[in-house]
Amino acid sequence: MENKLYSKVYLWLFLGLAVSFLTGFYVSTNSNMVFNILKPSYAIIIFIVEIFIAIFLSVRLTKMNPMTAKILYFVYCFTTGLSLSLIFVVYKVSSIILVFAVTAVLFGIFAFIGKVTKLDLSKISTILLIGLIALIVVTIINLFIGSETLDLVLCCIGIVIFLGYIAYDIQKVKYLANLVPEDNLAIFIAFQLYLDFINLFYRLISLLGRSDD
Repeated sequence: MENKLYSKVYLWLFLGLAVSFLTGFYVSTNSNMVFNILKPSYAIIIFIVEIFIAIFLSVRLTKMNPMTAKILYFVYCFTTGLSLSLIFVVYKVSSIILVFAVTAVLFGIFAFIGKVTKLDLSKISTILLIGLIALIVVTIINLFIGSETLDLVLCCIGIVIFLGYIAYDIQKVKYLANLVPEDNLAIFIAFQLYLDFINLFYRLISLLGRSDD
């Protein structure tokens, strides 16, 4: 049963990533749509929608109707895809594909670690959360400072944090398998892993990506 659940998790994760990256690529080919996304009003709306869905899914996903959970999940993936369109504008497609592959490999390694390790990774969840909060706060401060060195350091720290979250979120399947309905849990874990993957990708593309001149 656990292997079946993992299969569902990876399926929903794959579909979510496909929606986001296909949306991002399509939007990047339309200059008017990209221009609209760059407008502060549109950017704020996208940000609010993403934050609302992320909070709502995280809080209510295990209890809501499975179909509602799936719809919200794909809406989130779509709105994230709108933001990803800027990645396709800034970086070469070949570079994006390479970084995506690197992200997928790292994701696979740490997902495997999370699945097979005997260590209780919930013990590091507090450290990861504190690290994430600190990362967000310092990142906001650096928006005003504009330090490239600090930005590089934050990027590397972010990679470590989200690699840790990948292993932790995968391990949660073992502890929640008998507590949450299977369909809801599959979407719940897929959503958590989706956030891990996208955040890891963003940081790797900023480090390894080649700009499209």
